[in-house]
Order: sequence, then structure tokens, then C-alpha cells
Amino acid sequence: MSAIEQTTALHLPALQPPRRYLFGPGPSMVHPRVYEALSKPIVGHLDPYFIQVMGDVQQLLKTTFGTSDGATLVISGTGSAGMEAAVANFVEPGAKFAVFANGYFSDRLTEMAKRQGANVVRFEKGWGETFTDDEATEFIRREKPKVVAYVHAETSTGALQAGRAICAAAHDAGALAIADCVTSLGGVPVEFDRTGIDVAYSCTQKGLSCPPGLSPMAMSPRAMDFLRARTTPSRSWYLDLKLIHDYSTVSHRYHHTAPISMFYALREALMVIAEEGIENRWERHRRCNRAFVKGVEAMSLRMHVPEAHRIATLNTVCVPQGVDEAKARKRLLDEPGIEIAGGFGPLAGKVFRIGVMGPLATEDNVQFFLKEFKKTLSAEGYSI
Repeated sequence: MSAIEQTTALHLPALQPPRRYLFGPGPSMVHPRVYEALSKPIVGHLDPYFIQVMGDVQQLLKTTFGTSDGATLVISGTGSAGMEAAVANFVEPGAKFAVFANGYFSDRLTEMAKRQGANVVRFEKGWGETFTDDEATEFIRREKPKVVAYVHAETSTGALQAGRAICAAAHDAGALAIADCVTSLGGVPVEFDRTGIDVAYSCTQKGLSCPPGLSPMAMSPRAMDFLRARTTPSRSWYLDLKLIHDYSTVSHRYHHTAPISMFYALREALMVIAEEGIENRWERHRRCNRAFVKGVEAMSLRMHVPEAHRIATLNTVCVPQGVDEAKARKRLLDEPGIEIAGGFGPLAGKVFRIGVMGPLATEDNVQFFLKEFKKTLSAEGYSI
């Protein structure tokens, strides 16, 4: 290190992150017990204790995903790594890949599949719209794909897509069904087995109230059979699910150096969920969503997504005429320290994306947010 670099380093301030209320679409607030778990001493990634931690996490994930027959594991990477693992392992070059496209993350699925050499076909709808059972069935019957993918809870729009008809039609066509559960796991029912999902991936920093860095996955027996029968290797070595499953579940042979502290954190987050009860957790989020929507509508604001298709943990509120959403968000961040997000793509400048999940999903916190949101909108010229 040069003298200049050393002097600069010595004058850097100590870490003092600002206190924020994370009411955005993610990351969400982290439970205090999860912070405590992160501080525990690490062991090696092949240590028997860590192997047990991985086993605990896999077992706890079964309840959270809603599966008894499926295999669960965790990818060392964010939710996008889980998405890429799903695509790289189950979409072979030249295979027809059908995507239900109605938001940003279905577009990302499309891009990943194209890079794998798939023949991508898309059923397009507007951002915030969803697909009916009949529409889904007809599309899959017509296209006869090898793999079907949909986004269960679309972070960019706040729309929740029912999956049973999609999965049933996929199975009738002999296809596997992939579900993006990044925004739903831990706050909204996924019901992996009941829905008929074959491959689901998620993240740690939204409904699980954990820092970002891991991607939980679940795979049905049909998906595991596909993996075992696949003769060509995945184009991604790091995300090869055969190798990761062997390391985490079977032989425990070295594959990569897993982030030990993040596994501690995820285990504790899942323990918090188990103690609350997954159905109680879903109901808590539904109750807070109802209170949130009631408060927003009392301000004469409009929700972007119809009631029947809203994500309970993530609200998209239409920006009222005359309000600059970027200025409103900055005012919220600067004054009460509340973080929310704006829209992007076709919804840029048109919606606020407001998450009410994890530790913030209480009636007191909802009322605190609504009070500050009302003050901010008034300051930006909106007459309530």
C-alpha cells in the first residue's frame, strides 16, 4: 500500500449506516435474531456443524415452500442466481421455452433462456395484468413447450399470478413448470405441491427478512428425474444443480465455499417463521395489506393492480397527477428515513412500489407509514 493509499484509509470514517425504514420492494428489514446469527463464529464449509446447518435449512424450507416430496437446496447467490440456475439446468439448447411475460422479471427469464440457446416463445400482456386459466391452457396446448415459466409475484408491477392452471397444462404437455417466487416466499402462500410447481426459486431479502445473498430453491420429483436423466452438462458449472445437490445433500463433497454466515442467518430467519407459523405469517401480511389499501384509498389514491391479483407484501400505488414521484421518494428518505421505490420500464414515474413485509408488517408500522406518506404527498402539492 502506498503512503497516499494508507493515509486515505486511515481517514475513512467508521461504518455508520443511516437508520432506514425499508418499505421498498426489497431488501426488507432484518429481524434482530438474524443479525445476532450473523455474528456467530464461522466454521469451515465442510465442517460437520455447517453440514447440519445446511440440512436444517433444507428441512425448514420445505414448510415455507409448501412441499413434502420436493427437494430443497440453497444457491450461494442472490435471487437472480436462482433464476439462472433454474434456466441453465432445465432449459437445454434448442428446447422450446414458454414464458408468461407481463413484467420485468419475465423479461429477464427470457434473456437468460436465449443465452442458453433456447427457442423462446412468449405470451405477452401489459405490466400489471395477469393470465386467466383458459388463456394459460390454450397457450401451452398450442405451443407444446418443453419448459414453461411464470413469475408468481412480479416485483416490477405488484401482480400475483395464479399458477395451478399453468402447471397443470404444462404437465399435460409433458413440460416442466418453473415459478419465480422471489417476492412471494415467506409472505405469500407458494403452495409448491398443491400448485404443481416443478422448480421454484426465491431470495432471502424479501419475505424471509434476511440480508441478500442466497437463493432458496425447491424441485419436484419430476424435476429431479429430469436432472438425473440429463446427458448434456449444464452450461454453468457454478450453478450446476447436480453438483450443488450432491454437495449440500448427498456426499457433501466440496463444490464451492458457501457463505457460512449467510446460512446461519437464513436458518434463524426460517426459525422465526416456523415459530410464528407460516399460515399466521401469511394472515399477518394479508391483514396489513388490507389496512394499507384502506389508508391509501382514503387519500383518494388508486392501486395499479386489481384487488384479486395483488401481492399482499408489495403494493403498487399510482402516482397522483402533479406529483413528481422521484421528489416524493427523496423527501421520504431525507426526512423520516423511509425507503420506497418507483416504477421502471413502462411504469417509470407512474407508480410507487411499497413493500409491507417482515418486521414492518404490523398495524402500527402501516399507520406510521401512511401518516408520513400523506405528509410527503401534501408537501409535494397533492391535495388530500
